[in-house]
Amino acid sequence: MAIPIARASISYSHGFLQSFPLTSSNPKRSRSLSCAPSDLNPVRPEVSFCVGTHLIPHPKKVDRGGEDAFFVSSCNGGVIAVADGVSGWAVQNVDPALFSRELMANASCFVGDEEVNYDPQILLRKAHAATSSIGSATVIVAMLERNGTLKIANVGDCGLRVIRLGQIIFATSPQEHYFDCPYQLSSEVVGQTYLDAMVCTVELMEGDTIVMGSDGLFDNVFDHEIVSTMARYSDVCEAAKALANLASNHSMDSKFDSPYSLEARTRGFDVPPWKKFLGMKLIGGKLDDITCNCWSGCELMKYLDLSG
Repeated sequence: MAIPIARASISYSHGFLQSFPLTSSNPKRSRSLSCAPSDLNPVRPEVSFCVGTHLIPHPKKVDRGGEDAFFVSSCNGGVIAVADGVSGWAVQNVDPALFSRELMANASCFVGDEEVNYDPQILLRKAHAATSSIGSATVIVAMLERNGTLKIANVGDCGLRVIRLGQIIFATSPQEHYFDCPYQLSSEVVGQTYLDAMVCTVELMEGDTIVMGSDGLFDNVFDHEIVSTMARYSDVCEAAKALANLASNHSMDSKFDSPYSLEARTRGFDVPPWKKFLGMKLIGGKLDDITCNCWSGCELMKYLDLSG
């Protein structure tokens, strides 16, 4: 359970595959999955860029849909974002999903805003400022320019991987105050702001694939498993589903030595000394909401100017 400083929610697991312009396949989910076309630039992609998403709530939060949220937009070259509501707010009788839902809904509204100017860090600033719900969330936003530049702003421990020719050539790093207490945008003054975001750019090449997710994915699936899973699927929707299911299976496996358990031991968390004496160690997956977005384009670098 992540600790709040003072993770919006899809109510069931599902996948989708769309070509831009992207619209919600479920009207009831329009606040978390939306399209915000931009009038700032009339250039449109020559080919489709496809996104597959799969969400699996924590087993104890299925009825509420979990606390993760995301949005996808066709603005410019495309935008994807994930927010993970911090579950620790529940002890204060606050629904952790409300903040991340509203944050993503606001981000989807501002994505084509002239002031944002296609800057993910400014998008975080405006979305956060417009969010009135009590709570906090980790969040990551990735915006693709038409020249192939991917711009990323990340607060906390949601993550992103870029895969090229069977290898991860870029990975975000989590931001934490201490173990299991990530940076987070919050309704409280003591939280982080857009200025604390880790900002990165990646020059993409034709054939690259992007995997973005909440920490429920990366705490339970190793990078080499992400690469091998993506290699088995040409359909990004099926790939996202496979990765989310793999993370879910690992999260419930008490004998799986997960990325989370490895990191915990590195940070000094382990079984009591008497168990160590018996050769035991802290292992197991981490139960959590799991969101996985897979983003791929077969001809990423080819664009057509339709401005006349």
